[in-house]
Amino acid sequence: MQTEGDPHHRAPTKLPNTGASVAIVILAAGKASRMGGGGKHKLLAEFDGLPLVRRSALTALGSDAASVVVVTGHRRRDIETALGGLALTLVDNPDYADGMASSLAAGLSSKHADGADGILVMLADMPGISTAHLDRLISAFGHAGGKAVVRAVSRAKPGNPVILPRSLHDSVRRLEGDVGARGIIAACDLPVLDVDIGDAAHLDVDTPDDLLAAGGAVKS
Repeated sequence: MQTEGDPHHRAPTKLPNTGASVAIVILAAGKASRMGGGGKHKLLAEFDGLPLVRRSALTALGSDAASVVVVTGHRRRDIETALGGLALTLVDNPDYADGMASSLAAGLSSKHADGADGILVMLADMPGISTAHLDRLISAFGHAGGKAVVRAVSRAKPGNPVILPRSLHDSVRRLEGDVGARGIIAACDLPVLDVDIGDAAHLDVDTPDDLLAAGGAVKS
């Protein structure tokens, strides 16, 4: 985890945007184990009449990203149905029970993501993330020439989403277990650009109470 005092931490600059390409990988494979009994799935909960996973995908599709990939796993068929008709790529992760690392690797291995200069890792359970937030992150990545990590923060506290440049993709593929890329970011020698997007950077929904507090309606 980087802080304001880290030697390779930088604020976004005003350099020209190089147009570095970004693919968005949405992680939607998890078991939603904190939803309790009854088989309820947080990504199928509705926000403004839409399943959360579809809302997240539409947010990504409206951005400046070159492509959108959604990694599925738990209740794959239901998630795919919720995403029906959208211009995105679905990648099944049969090893989703092993944790987040396997979903990251599956997403990065998609041909629609592998050729991008950077991968924006987006969690499907963050209803506060907007297209404008994503575009700010993508713009910061372009201004850095595609050679920096870009992450969303709120009041200097790191959150999500995060853009990982191509030079880190092999390291991400080697991750194991229920971990994200935080350790890789901490160990890399690349600049880390923080973009403050407010409370949305930390707002995810793991429990029925979280969903209700964020304005969602638990469905199935």
